[in-house]
Amino acid sequence: MNEFVNLKTASSSGSAPGLRERREALKRLHEVIQVHRDEMAQRVAEDFGRRATEETLLLEVFPILNGIRHAIAHMEAWMRPRGVAVSWLFKPASAQIVYQPLGVVGIVSAWNYPFWLTFLPLVDALAAGNRVLIKPSEIAPRSADLTGAIIRETFDPAHVNVVTGGPEVSKKFVSLPFDHLLFTGSTRVGKEVMKAAAENLTPLTLELGGKSPAIVHESYSLKTAAERIWTGKLYNAGQTCLAPDYALIPEDKVDEFVDVSRACVARLYPALAENPDYTSIVNQRHYERLMGLIADAMAQGAECLAFHNEGESFGNGSHVMPPVAVKRVTSEMTLMREEIFGPVLPVVPYQSLDDAIAYVNSRPRPLALYYFDNHRKRVNRVLNETVSGGVTVNDVILHVAQSGLPFGGVGPSGMGHYHGEAGFRRMSKEKGVFLQGRIASTAMLRPPYGRLARAMMGFLLK
Repeated sequence: MNEFVNLKTASSSGSAPGLRERREALKRLHEVIQVHRDEMAQRVAEDFGRRATEETLLLEVFPILNGIRHAIAHMEAWMRPRGVAVSWLFKPASAQIVYQPLGVVGIVSAWNYPFWLTFLPLVDALAAGNRVLIKPSEIAPRSADLTGAIIRETFDPAHVNVVTGGPEVSKKFVSLPFDHLLFTGSTRVGKEVMKAAAENLTPLTLELGGKSPAIVHESYSLKTAAERIWTGKLYNAGQTCLAPDYALIPEDKVDEFVDVSRACVARLYPALAENPDYTSIVNQRHYERLMGLIADAMAQGAECLAFHNEGESFGNGSHVMPPVAVKRVTSEMTLMREEIFGPVLPVVPYQSLDDAIAYVNSRPRPLALYYFDNHRKRVNRVLNETVSGGVTVNDVILHVAQSGLPFGGVGPSGMGHYHGEAGFRRMSKEKGVFLQGRIASTAMLRPPYGRLARAMMGFLLK
């Protein structure tokens, strides 16, 4: 792949960009994205069939611009060598950690947020001084084309470049000997990416997703919880890796939760079939996959409740899918074994908080966990007794919007973190440096070993 060869050659022959060059690169990116922000919203809407401009600006453009501003403001502190303590044995020497660019970073982004999942990791890679090759998703081709145009308008191709194409291009891309590769996508494809990267011992950051639970404590307002859960669930019609995948509700409040959920959805989207605020499913294949999840659940005894106005028509060539709450789910149903990635929310009853925690811990570790409770001791218990990529308490998704927090999965939901300083460190080589003093205290431990050396060794080994 010529684009990769050119970047690798430039990385090997040139010195690493300093603070000024990195800031200038990010400032140019900020300016160009500001110019193209409305076009970005238009391209996403065309790829999906329908998505509100406001949603793209809020969920994609704003986080990118905010991430750029955060990096520009803090990059100097991140780049500064960090002193670390030296054991008394080695004094008066000193030690420090020096941050260097890795070289050429590959970014494979996903279709559901085609700009956010491309440009935010790019910000981290540029802040760390790397050169970057990007592979956007072919499932959102209009967004991918605009991504390429923005990159070409902003950067020299020896600094940042883009390649487009289908699965064969992606397969070749992840097989390249990058100095770091960041992939966002499904767990299934993530396993294939990891196999390909292993051939070159390429270090990876994998952002994969999974089934993120929302636990509502019995003392918490069901109305408030429903509003916040469904608001996050229905961003991008549920096609969000951090969307709450299922809700754990006290068993005697399941029906009430469904009722307040129906009222909440009606307030958010007074109509659905023709509502420009409500996003379409990206294509026919994903629409049929979601309908298959519902059909499988119903065949096994689930009750599926669609939230829409009487008389509204769905299907018939349209990829608009109404929100669906699912009761009486079991672990054997496909929608409880696979990430849903759509506007379908299983409602799982639980008897006690012990049961809810055990239910979460008996399943693969999720990308996110959401807990609704105002009792600090119980909140701390849930934080301490569950493992997930990240947590938002008393809301959903919002931890990802904090530039100071690392973002990433754990186990099957991913590996590695990025965003802000975490991304800078992930995309840097943290090089340990030992600076010997004018007087080397270890001189007494050199051969020939005599009485002094033996006495010193005896002291050290006590």
